[in-house]
Order: sequence, then C-alpha cells, then structure tokens
Amino acid sequence: MTTDTILTREGISPRGEGRVLLIACGALAREILAIKAANGLSHLDLQCLPAILHNHPERIVPAVRAAVEKYRSAYDQLFVVYADCGTGGQLKAACADLGIEMIAGPHCYSFFEGNDVFATRDEVTVFYLTDFLVRQFDAFVWQPLGLDRHPDLRDMYFGNYEKLVYQAQTDDPDLTAKAKICADRLGLAFERRFTGYGDLTPALTAIP
Repeated sequence: MTTDTILTREGISPRGEGRVLLIACGALAREILAIKAANGLSHLDLQCLPAILHNHPERIVPAVRAAVEKYRSAYDQLFVVYADCGTGGQLKAACADLGIEMIAGPHCYSFFEGNDVFATRDEVTVFYLTDFLVRQFDAFVWQPLGLDRHPDLRDMYFGNYEKLVYQAQTDDPDLTAKAKICADRLGLAFERRFTGYGDLTPALTAIP
C-alpha cells in the first residue's frame, strides 16, 4: 500500500489485473483494498485519482472521463467509486453519458454512514472527517484554508458549525485521539461514530 501523501497528490495506477476497473477517489483506497481482500474480490482492479481533487470538485468529472477513455478497452466493465462529491450532479450525468455505474450518495460521509441513515440525520451544523481525512487533516483542511498562516480565520470558516463528527472506518485509538485534536483545533464539540465501510461493502461485492 502506498502512502497517504501519494494518495492525496498522485493517486495510484491499476495493476492490469481483473475484469472490472474501479475508478475511485484516493481517499478510499485503503477501504477498497480491505474490502477486496476480505471478500476475495480478485476480479476488481483499482485506479485511484488524487484525493485532493475533492478540494477542486470541478476537476473530478474531467479526470474521471480521462480515466475512462484511457482504460475502457482494457476491462470488461468500469465502475466509479465517487459519490457526487460537490460536482452538482455533473459526475452522475457524465457516468450516465459514458454508460458507467457509480456508487450512490451525495458524498462519502453519506455512504460510510449508510445513505438511508445519513439522510434522516439532516446535520447541517456538523463537520465530518473519515479515517483518511483525520490522517490528512492538515493537507485537506488546515493548509488549504490558510489556517496555518492565519489561524484567526478559524471562526469565520467554522463559526456556523457546532460539532465535528469522526466517522471511524476502523477501531484505532490513535486516530480517535487525532480526530479529537482536530475538533479542538477547530473549536468544535467532538463525536466519534464507528461506521465501518457502510454502503461501500455491498456496493463493491455486488459488482459481478
């Protein structure tokens, strides 16, 4: 497994194995590989685009289209492991145009918790982190928002939030401690929810 920094900035290329290529966000690489291993999904190969695209959602659709064009002829099927991820429905429309399925949900926070459960919560004042985002908090939150240089901007960005919810994919006390520190840095209350892989597992195991 490659490093979180590489998953953030570069992503990973497929191995050229299996019949089905997953075109996924780098933030989901560890979870997808764990699900593959646990369920014997050797027919699935994995291409991860740089996770940092989440900070520039307008770049996600072109990147997915480019990956489809590059790899479509090498696999029997392609499957996109992105939710809407801030594209305003453009990714779903692009997948429909390309004839490719994608995982359901507005974002990974939803499908990790379970889309049906997440929809009932309606948590408009909650800021979410996953395992990956806890590990990469500085790269995805603190530095892009300029809080490393201007910490006084924190209340402007997060003044309308009340709580940080850490959606834990794994039982890792060190990650929980880091997530609590992230909440403290943002001046937010803290809650940990163990979600496991949520809807990601049935979505991947259903791919023939």
